[in-house]
Amino acid sequence: MTELISKGGPLVWLLMACMGFSIAIFLERLAYYHRVSMNIGEFLAGLAALIRKRNYAEALQEALATRVPAGRVIHAALLRHHAPREQLKEIVQEAGQMEVPRLERYLGILNAIAHVGPLVGLLGTVIGLLDSFTNLSSANGITTPAEVARGVYQSLITSALGLVVAIPAYLCYAFLSARSRSIMHDLERAGVEIVNLIEDAKATDNIVEFRQASVEENHPQVKGRSRGQRG
Repeated sequence: MTELISKGGPLVWLLMACMGFSIAIFLERLAYYHRVSMNIGEFLAGLAALIRKRNYAEALQEALATRVPAGRVIHAALLRHHAPREQLKEIVQEAGQMEVPRLERYLGILNAIAHVGPLVGLLGTVIGLLDSFTNLSSANGITTPAEVARGVYQSLITSALGLVVAIPAYLCYAFLSARSRSIMHDLERAGVEIVNLIEDAKATDNIVEFRQASVEENHPQVKGRSRGQRG
């Protein structure tokens, strides 16, 4: 490897730097996605009981304690649980959009490395061939095969190393993009389900109030008794 780097020319160092950046980005994003992933169904099942009891304060604390994108989306909806359904949808949509840049951070750099790697290798190939023909022309067409082979060898090294950098970088980019889309799907699911939970709790309260009012109208003695209890 040391011999290949020394004989590959100056562009080899650029390709090695690109390889180092791609490895660092992959490891950082992999750790981040693992840290922000959560079981949405299990978490919402726990919040459903609190929301049915109208215990929004504890539900807010539970959502805030998760420290993950889905928890922040749920927290934004719970903060304005009194808002109408359409406004709640806008709130969770905006909260989800704010999480997208964090999820896609550095993925553009990884994609750029995957596309630029072969181009840098091709540039090294051209430089190596130019070096061979320059030596050949300076010697008036009389030169040793070793001198010609040196430039060809350099061009082959940079071409191969460009592909070695680009192919894993593109595979890492595809894998991380899939993980990012999966987490975005969880954000959408969390937003839809928390809105439904809040609206179901509101509907339950309205039904209870309607039934209470109907009982008092049909049975005045119950109405008077309830007033006496309040007094």
